[in-house]
Amino acid sequence: MIDVEPARIAVDEAVLARIARRVADAEIGYAPDDDAGWAYGMDAAWLADLRDHWRDHYDWRAAEAAFNAQPQYRCTIDGVAIHFFRWQAPGGGGYPLLLTHGWPGSPLEFLVAGPLLAAQGHDVIVPSLPGYGFSGRPPRPIGPARIAAMWRRLMVEGLGFTRFGAQGGDWGSSVTRYLARDHADVVGAIHLNMLPLSPEAEPTPAVLEWRQRMGGLAGLESGYSHMHATKPQTIGLALADSPLGFAGWIIEKCRAWSDCGGEVERVFSKDALITNAMTYLATGNVQAGIWLYHGLVKDGDAFAAGPIRVPTGMAEFPAEFIPPAPREAAEAEVNLVRWTKMARGGHFPAWEQPADFAAEVGSFFAEWR
Repeated sequence: MIDVEPARIAVDEAVLARIARRVADAEIGYAPDDDAGWAYGMDAAWLADLRDHWRDHYDWRAAEAAFNAQPQYRCTIDGVAIHFFRWQAPGGGGYPLLLTHGWPGSPLEFLVAGPLLAAQGHDVIVPSLPGYGFSGRPPRPIGPARIAAMWRRLMVEGLGFTRFGAQGGDWGSSVTRYLARDHADVVGAIHLNMLPLSPEAEPTPAVLEWRQRMGGLAGLESGYSHMHATKPQTIGLALADSPLGFAGWIIEKCRAWSDCGGEVERVFSKDALITNAMTYLATGNVQAGIWLYHGLVKDGDAFAAGPIRVPTGMAEFPAEFIPPAPREAAEAEVNLVRWTKMARGGHFPAWEQPADFAAEVGSFFAEWR
């Protein structure tokens, strides 16, 4: 069995003071004279505004108190300290539901959706991935297959569940698929909000068209991923030493991948964006979060190729930057029992549209629990 204990977040004041000094001293570089609409990536003027807000107005202790107002726990699995939030259904006895975030996200994504799902009768568990958020980090990169095995131990040996559901997008999608493929004896159903195809998918015309779209996307959006996967320490060491640089690195993705219409603050406030970045910066997990991309090389497969037989639901959010696989091709890989086209939302649906996310996920697991 795994011992589970109540947890509380308390970042050392010296860590916060160092981050504050680095932010206050940050200089904003120049931009091309035709830069408009974030055409070259992060917008310099917007980043300057973020620096000023961070320096003059942002309060980590208020964010920390908001985290600490939620029920949270810690345990050790395979030598790694794992932190998780847990919201239980009124009266207890709710169907257990494991939600897994991705990069550059954090458990912050689920702070509203988690309680909404609990109110629907679910026992909601939201861990920080190893090397992310408030979890400890492994000594070297690990991949999603290893994390799926750790999540099994968390749910079965730590919390005593014999069967549970799982949901995820981004890295959470990979981890959740591995849970379904390799741990179907304890996983009753899964729900995804990102559903790519494995390389082994039959090359039908629809699949070839999808791969062409993915290839075009790779040319525009995958530079960060290639760097993370091949030279994680090069970019990791650079970003870990620059809070504002790291914030720029990930907030550009929050804008590009969300349903914000090009205006990131239509969906995320500056405070929320800084708090998300601080879950990496204040915990020393900037580099470890990047390691997961290299860890995937060890697993050799981001998609858990092979038949997934547990009931699978898919929510297609309109601004998800990874185009969803053709349904007929997806049905050859997973036991797809539900496909919902959502009205709004992007790559971070629980953060962007928590009520819509909770309604979709909750209704799926109410049917397949």
